Amino acid sequence: MSTELPESAVPPPTGADESAPAPTRRTFIATSTAVGGAVVASGVIGGSLLAAPGEVAAAEAPPSSHVSLTVNGTRRTVTVDNRTSLLDLLREHLGLTGSKKGCNAGACGACTVLVDGRRVNACLTLAVRLEGAEVTTIEGLAEGDQLHPLQQAFIDEDAFQCGYCTPGQIVSGVGCIQEGHTGSREEIREWMSGNICRCGCYVKIVRAVEQTAAHK
Repeated sequence: MSTELPESAVPPPTGADESAPAPTRRTFIATSTAVGGAVVASGVIGGSLLAAPGEVAAAEAPPSSHVSLTVNGTRRTVTVDNRTSLLDLLREHLGLTGSKKGCNAGACGACTVLVDGRRVNACLTLAVRLEGAEVTTIEGLAEGDQLHPLQQAFIDEDAFQCGYCTPGQIVSGVGCIQEGHTGSREEIREWMSGNICRCGCYVKIVRAVEQTAAHK
C-alpha cells in the first residue's frame, strides 16, 4: 500500500525564503505606540523638551491685576485674574453671595448689581475694568436692620416664590426707579424685562416697583 500523501495534504515548506506574515492592525498600533513613546521619552530625558523653571511658572500663572473699588460703601483692593468677572469677584473673593449666578451669559438678570448707579450684569462685567468704581449689591441696600423700601415692598406684595432671582429683581427695580422709568406698569415691565422670574411673579414684582416709586 502506498504511503504518499496527496499533494494537497502536504504542508507547505518552511524554508528560509518564506515571506513573513503581514502585520495585523493590533500589532501595528502596539508597535507604533511603543516606538513613539520611546522617541518622546528620549527627547525629554535628553532635555530637548524641558523648559526652564522660570518659564514654566510664567506659562502656568495667568495674567492678574490689582483692582480697587468701593463695594457697598467699603473700599476693597484685590488681586484677580484678568478674566475674573465682577460676579465671581463678589461671590468668590469678597463672600457677597447675594448676587446669583443664573445663566452666566447675561440673559436672566439674577446677577444684576449697580455700578456707579447704573444697572449691569455682573457676570458679563470684567472686574479689572472697574478701577475706582462704586458697586452696590443686594447686601448694600438695607441700612442695618432697616430694609430698603423696595425690599419691604417685595415682602408686602409677596413678589417672590423660590427667591433665586429676587436679589437681581430688587437691585434692578432700584435702578429702574432711580432712572425714572416708572411712569406706568407697561414702562416698568419694559425696563425690567431683562430680569427673568421662573416662578412667574411678574405682576407682583411690577406692583412692588410701582408702590415704591409712588412713595419715593
